[in-house]
Amino acid sequence: MPRVCHFTGAKTRSGNSLRYRGRAKYLGGIGRKMTSCTGRTFKPNLQRVSAVIDGAPTRIKVSTRAIRMGLVVKPMRRKYVYTRNADAGS
Repeated sequence: MPRVCHFTGAKTRSGNSLRYRGRAKYLGGIGRKMTSCTGRTFKPNLQRVSAVIDGAPTRIKVSTRAIRMGLVVKPMRRKYVYTRNADAGS
């Protein structure tokens, strides 16, 4: 299963990690100089949740942003209490 959000399509992105040295100009220095630029990855905050997809509960990977936006419809809670129907006994 890939690391992709089921609803928003958020996935791992690439970027750079920058390292600076020096003192900022507004603090009296000559400015900040970049000393290294290395690659890194930005990964989405994915959660495995049980959601209703096409009428059936399914385990999917969803980003927390999609959960907060209300895109995930969770299945009904199961009741573990036995209740007897009135017409079943007769």
